[in-house]
Amino acid sequence: MSTDSELIVGLDIGTTKIAAVVGEVSDHGIDIIGLGTHPSHGLRKGVVVNIDTTVNAIHAAVEEAEQMAGCEVNTVFAGISGGHIQALNTRAVTAVKEREVRPSDVARVMETARNTCLLPMDREIVHVLPTEYVVDHQDGVKEPVGMSGGRLEARVHIVTAASTSSQNIIKCCQRCDLVVAAVVLEPLASTLACLDDAEQELGAVLIDIGGGTTDIVIVQDRSVVFTTVVPLGGNNFTNDLAVGLRTPMGEAERLKQRFGCALVDMVDPQEEVQVPAVGGRRPQVISRQILGEILEPRAEELFTLVGEAIERAGIPEENLASGAVITGGASAMGGMVEMAEMVLGMPVRVGLPRNVGGLAEVVRSPRYSTGVGLVRYGAENVEGLPLGDPEPDGRGLWGSIKRMFGRAF
Repeated sequence: MSTDSELIVGLDIGTTKIAAVVGEVSDHGIDIIGLGTHPSHGLRKGVVVNIDTTVNAIHAAVEEAEQMAGCEVNTVFAGISGGHIQALNTRAVTAVKEREVRPSDVARVMETARNTCLLPMDREIVHVLPTEYVVDHQDGVKEPVGMSGGRLEARVHIVTAASTSSQNIIKCCQRCDLVVAAVVLEPLASTLACLDDAEQELGAVLIDIGGGTTDIVIVQDRSVVFTTVVPLGGNNFTNDLAVGLRTPMGEAERLKQRFGCALVDMVDPQEEVQVPAVGGRRPQVISRQILGEILEPRAEELFTLVGEAIERAGIPEENLASGAVITGGASAMGGMVEMAEMVLGMPVRVGLPRNVGGLAEVVRSPRYSTGVGLVRYGAENVEGLPLGDPEPDGRGLWGSIKRMFGRAF
């Protein structure tokens, strides 16, 4: 490896799979050089419920990624998600001592914003993300350093998580002899991987459909302004098929991925599929439309809940001109884009990892959006600062996010 490059590892700890993505970062951008995946059985709705099982899955995924990349993984950027994630918007003000905004002034106002967020003992701050600054009466400022003024205001988006969930993720990694450089909100990482410059500028909704939950992030004017979680995901589709067709969960997952469609009208009524039965009974042959009749109501319910969450954000429709981007494993199922457009009333596309080299085609799937996004996050935070602590020179996690939305590789 050349001296001007570094290895960054993103660890997507999901409900259905653990994915370790190894990226090589240089002046030319990001090259994906390793990928390892392993089924995840130790999490429920994004939260660790079995330490040993999760540790084994992380170890297997990381080992596979190491073999492919030909390297040893020591440090990771670990993802976090789940129904415990909460977020709020707030603001803070500080005086500019030298009549010119300096990095220390920015750090001070961000720390003030952090301290205004009074949390219960069982919660902790994951990210403090600036949406804009106001210098004296000039609003809409993205980079205040160097501006003249006597008053600096920061408007920020604060993401919090259950302390135990974050600690259990770190504990699982430590038991695999891995150092956690940072715990990163998974839908935020997916946003970094999937949205292009125009979508970040015009406003877009990122809908990350995971196995246990669906995470929603709204980006407006290159800033995260809304974050929430819907307690439905791909596993709900699989469970509906397993119950409705009386087939094992593994077979239901295979049927969903290969033949599933979220809109019955898109399915050929003459097409048939073979469905294995439980208990050694003979398999049955059914019309593929029956799968659609089971999956369509669940897809409609999911996007209805997403639509309600977007309404709660209170953001005018014209500020979301780019529409929605769906990603995550379940987004690849047929008919999901069409169902989302019908329910949400906005243009929708499937988000794939973008602007990476190396094994780009291997990770070109919505399943790997979070893992690639974690690598992209790490590329802007290679020093592995503690979780979310602002630094005077802007190298903290909030500064990392601000820079990432300000440029693309």
